[in-house]
Amino acid sequence: MKEEQEEKTPRNPMKQWTKIKGENSWTLFKVIAEFVDGFETMNRMGPCVSIFGSARTKPDNKYYKQAVEAARHLTDSGFGVITGGGPGIMEAGNKGASLHGGLSVGLNIDLPFEQSHNQYIDPDKNLNHRYFFVRKVMFVKYAQAFIVMPGGFGTLDELFEVLTLIQTGKITKVPVILIGHSFWDGMINWIKETMLGHGNINAADLDLIPITDDPKEAVDMICSFYADKAEHEISPNYEL
Repeated sequence: MKEEQEEKTPRNPMKQWTKIKGENSWTLFKVIAEFVDGFETMNRMGPCVSIFGSARTKPDNKYYKQAVEAARHLTDSGFGVITGGGPGIMEAGNKGASLHGGLSVGLNIDLPFEQSHNQYIDPDKNLNHRYFFVRKVMFVKYAQAFIVMPGGFGTLDELFEVLTLIQTGKITKVPVILIGHSFWDGMINWIKETMLGHGNINAADLDLIPITDDPKEAVDMICSFYADKAEHEISPNYEL
């Protein structure tokens, strides 16, 4: 006796795009052009550190001042500084590098509001991006470390992008340092209690994100990480 086969439910009609623009096919060439422009510019620079943080931070804020200080110490240690090129923490990072004779890079993004490049970027190192994902590749590929100041959704996006790439081995392990215990401690406690508690990360992953309130200590951590590495061992990261 043949087994009775289950009757399949008829599939509902698939939803359709309301409109597909033929010009979307050309988007690929815009993306390639943006990568080429970024690579050609960034390849000429030496090792840098990316500083992440809020565009809304004002110059009288303590974190703005700490970002300026961190960039100054990075310059004194021979590193260039990469920021998102806008106001707030980004401006502070570029300011600290520029005013102390360091390499000051800005990776701008075209936005309908909020973003415009700051005055402290080296004129020949001010890149404008249409696509967030291309911009993030530039942040990661050419940074030898990351200093993360307090920020919003964009800062968290950049932070967890870097941590994911390190955790999955897509880039080599580099220092990722958070500045500001009062801002970051709550998040770290949640990661420990909830993410680690549910087994979604390993305990060793917590070592990837040390926190300090001292910008100089953050830079010292970076210098210590590279102290035993020969200059030829320091190279761009992201494999593309």
